[in-house]
Amino acid sequence: MNISSFTAALLILSFTIQAQQRPIRPEDTYRMQSLSAPRLSPDGQWVLYTQSRIDSAKDSYEGKLYMTRTDGSETIQLTEQTKGTGQPAWSPDDRYISFLSKGKPEESGSQIFLMNRKGGEPIQLTQLKAEIAAYKWFPDGKRILLELKDPSTADTAKSKVRKPYEIRRHAFKNDSEGYLDERKTHLYLFDIQHKKLDTLTRGHHNESSAVIHPDGKHIAFVSNTTADPDLNENTDIFLLDIASGSRQQVTQYAGENGLPRFSPDGKWLSYSQSATESGFNMYELSRLWVYDIAGKSHRCLSQTLDHSVSNVAWSPDSRYIFSTIEDDRRRNLLRFDVATAEHSWATEAHGTYGSLEIGKDGQMAALYSDPYTPNEIYVGTNARFRRLTQASQDFLAPLRLSHVSGYSCTTVDKNTVHGLLYLPDSSARNLPLILYIHGGPVAQDEFGFDMSRQVLSGAGYAVAAVNYRGSSGRGSAYTKSISADWGNKEVKDILATVDHLVRTGVADPDRLAIAGWSYGGILTNYSIATDKRFKAAVSGAGSSLQLSMYGSDQYIRQYEEELGKPWKNPKKWLDLSYPFFKVESIQTPTLFMASEDDFNVPVIGAEQMYQAFRSTGIPTELVIYPNQHHGIRVPSYIVHRYHKHLEWFGRYLGK
Repeated sequence: MNISSFTAALLILSFTIQAQQRPIRPEDTYRMQSLSAPRLSPDGQWVLYTQSRIDSAKDSYEGKLYMTRTDGSETIQLTEQTKGTGQPAWSPDDRYISFLSKGKPEESGSQIFLMNRKGGEPIQLTQLKAEIAAYKWFPDGKRILLELKDPSTADTAKSKVRKPYEIRRHAFKNDSEGYLDERKTHLYLFDIQHKKLDTLTRGHHNESSAVIHPDGKHIAFVSNTTADPDLNENTDIFLLDIASGSRQQVTQYAGENGLPRFSPDGKWLSYSQSATESGFNMYELSRLWVYDIAGKSHRCLSQTLDHSVSNVAWSPDSRYIFSTIEDDRRRNLLRFDVATAEHSWATEAHGTYGSLEIGKDGQMAALYSDPYTPNEIYVGTNARFRRLTQASQDFLAPLRLSHVSGYSCTTVDKNTVHGLLYLPDSSARNLPLILYIHGGPVAQDEFGFDMSRQVLSGAGYAVAAVNYRGSSGRGSAYTKSISADWGNKEVKDILATVDHLVRTGVADPDRLAIAGWSYGGILTNYSIATDKRFKAAVSGAGSSLQLSMYGSDQYIRQYEEELGKPWKNPKKWLDLSYPFFKVESIQTPTLFMASEDDFNVPVIGAEQMYQAFRSTGIPTELVIYPNQHHGIRVPSYIVHRYHKHLEWFGRYLGK
């Protein structure tokens, strides 16, 4: 067969496969496999990871541990019956795999289990009443560093009735935890052979993010030791000498310090630091610093970088630090030279890297996703990666995914907006348009796999993701530009996207819709109160009467720092609540959604707007997901949410 006929045969095969494929549907959620926490074995021959799937019969997620050879030749499933495995790790001698899982009923939290890497049932190593927040192996493999949260005293053994909440804290709510008590998290040393627990820290402050020095004699950790940590976001890095118990405060900075990491040679301690000492750091850059342990000196490695660092890992020779960096819809690896503070891109992929780990031999493992593939594990050296896993292969096989491309447009006030466009077909025009707005606001829509937008576009819609002002990945000024000015510049950016897609013929100007969750829901409310062109909207976990959020959610520090106390600055609070007060001018039929137990954006935010719409006569519905926090975790609820979006948009956009 010559080249021409071979190429023609491939084209025919490609068209045949495409014809057999179908658009993605909400129920495909049940078929997805999710990978997380890749961990390289000490000998560099294996990658340990968690693979999660949905058990549709139980309507819940189950995670199992796997390990795959780094050459891809073998994959072994390690756990089957053990449920809820978390924080997998290798023992330093390569003999065991450890993980957290639920222990006995009387044990309040997860316990550490050990499994021989050659096989066999896991054994429970710890039997603690306190909750294990995190753990680390010591280099000698004989001890484990534990971060333990004090046991709860809320429930009694004789009664199923919970004790009353007795609250004295300034910040007393958190979405995942609920009402906050005064329990503390401290560091402990666990001797594996003797099952002995020694206390390393105690007192009235929490310790977290602990890491162990290569010599096994020192620990670095993060703590807020101010008089009332609820009143600020100041955290500092401390060094603890295990033998003597003495501690040294490494940072003396009133801002946020975190992410401590020892260099492999033990000479350096890297950490992140907020760009300013502001009391609230949502909009601030996170910069990379190094501390010379012997010389007791500090240097900033990312002073000239207008992006935040995260997920830091050292090279084995201690010469370089790698970090994942958000950069205008992409997330790549940046390499910092510790000696010169110079930095350069180690990867420049059209996708998103995460969960980076570097082994002793320089081998790297990371998660990577692009617009057409969910996260898979990649391995390589010097950031030259190759794909190791194929967990999404069966999920993707029957699907015809939407085409994803980037776009840019200019707003009325001359801002340049960047975003992503999803089309059922790359040549499709005059489609009904859904703007699906991300939350945060400090986040970005990326060239990674996005199930929500693929589902909406798969139903025949053009779907736009807008990185409005306030988003990350475009530099500090872009992020900070919306501080204390919500619902203004972001709405201009959203409406500029509408104008652009209508002008270029992608969107039908008579079939426009908008949706979002969290800050995306808030911006949905702002947008329909500003522009009457939207024929339908879905506002999830949003709010509009911002004054009513004070004291009812977890953002007390942000409110008082950014907006001022309501009784001192009432006009600002009322101005930012304009969708509620302009409700009689809104014409967009809107479906409101919320989670019953959400302390991030409480359900009252959706209830108030639903009630206002009902009282005004605007078509509306309200959906509340029972026993859910801000992020919905019940699989059938996630599928239901997709269906409600499609049903609502189909009703009002004529599809």
